[in-house]
Amino acid sequence: MTDHKTPKARPLRDLLLLHELIFIALILLAFASGLYGIHIWDKASNESQRINLLVREIQQARGDLYRQMKELFDAFFLDDNEALTEYNEYTQSILTHFEELKELAVGAEEKQAISELEANYRVFVNEAPSLFYRYQAKPDKDTQKSLYKDIETGIFSHYESVSKRAEDLLTLKQNELKTRLKEAKESAITVLIIPILLAGMLLFLSRIFLKRAIVIPINAVMKATAEISAGNLEHKVPETGAAELVTLSKEINKMADDLQTSRDALVRTEKQAAMGLLVPMLAHNIRNPLASIRATAQVIDVPTHDNDTRDSVNGIINTVDRLERWTGSLLAYLLPIKPQLKLVKFEHILEGALLPLVQKIRDKNIKITKNIHSAVSDIRTDEHLLEQVFYNLMLNAIDASPRHSTLTINAYFEFGALVTSIEDEGVGMPFTPDPHTSSPGPSTKRFGTGLGIPFAFKVCEVLGGSIAFTSANPKGTCITLTLPQ
Repeated sequence: MTDHKTPKARPLRDLLLLHELIFIALILLAFASGLYGIHIWDKASNESQRINLLVREIQQARGDLYRQMKELFDAFFLDDNEALTEYNEYTQSILTHFEELKELAVGAEEKQAISELEANYRVFVNEAPSLFYRYQAKPDKDTQKSLYKDIETGIFSHYESVSKRAEDLLTLKQNELKTRLKEAKESAITVLIIPILLAGMLLFLSRIFLKRAIVIPINAVMKATAEISAGNLEHKVPETGAAELVTLSKEINKMADDLQTSRDALVRTEKQAAMGLLVPMLAHNIRNPLASIRATAQVIDVPTHDNDTRDSVNGIINTVDRLERWTGSLLAYLLPIKPQLKLVKFEHILEGALLPLVQKIRDKNIKITKNIHSAVSDIRTDEHLLEQVFYNLMLNAIDASPRHSTLTINAYFEFGALVTSIEDEGVGMPFTPDPHTSSPGPSTKRFGTGLGIPFAFKVCEVLGGSIAFTSANPKGTCITLTLPQ
């Protein structure tokens, strides 16, 4: 059979701390998600601004190039004296734009595109004036036409081609940036949704946690207190939930057990009190007939009778006296016992206890075996109390023994104490006698009172001895009585 161990309950403080830590973790996760989204957005925004600046600088450089070209035409065709000065200013402005572009460029592709664009511009700066000077040396229509063609299809066309590639590169980067922004937005939304889902899940699990760890155990405790208050002391609180509630449930269950024990003890005390009132009355009613029987026996005990009749009369008188002593012992069970210690013969006590049991022994054909050590002779004890103890113990042993069995009585001294054992061959005792009980024990006899063993315990206690009940080998019960000497 598999042993299932109950999982150890965790303290409510630890559970609440874990709950709070999870909430803090969710808050930190949401905060980190927000920071991540802001970082991505800021990065994309800066990148977009940089690309826009690149595009603007390229367009401004192109615009300055056209103005520079116009100044060149003005200088050569219109004889504008200030045109060359403005031409040089535009040159400086365009070179400044290229410096800005170099600073803004990131990555090999952008830097290469800016370098190609600048190189083409420098080609224009170097070749365009020579074209105009050639026209100036031969100012005819063919030369003018050739000039326009060289400028339009040569220098400007190549520059526009390089400029367009640079702008296409930046446009592609802008499109990629838009795609990344879209993906970042979706990622940020997803990352933000995760803490929300986790918070919802935590709220759901918190409800289950509070219900299982606190609400259900508290309801069970309230129900248990109502049941216990109504007198149902057998009701038990389930020991579940947080460690504090488990401890509370255990204490309530222990309290219920203690109350039940106290109630049972009270019932036993009340029962014993009732017996205390009943037994003296029964003893009084028994003693009166016994006194009459003894008086009658004394009257008829005359010397003229034969010996058998006189022996029978003396047997009646001795039996009445023994019953009188035992009635006193029964009263002593309910009252404080005051033993009368004196030196007596152990054999006399044993024979006195066996004499009333002779007929029972004959009916069952039980063999009595005595193993009494030679040193066991005179003992110091209360003769009548010990005789009653032996009688009760041997009566129980005889009643439990089958027919044609053996009852063994052993007696010896050990460590300054008289040890007497009674071994039967019965089926064993159906219960373990409790030496600390204050009420009669259970009886297996039809008309038993259950006083025999408790009385024996009480007598042994006042005599400073003890009784032990063990299983005999191979069967039956062994009763060991130890009395200090």
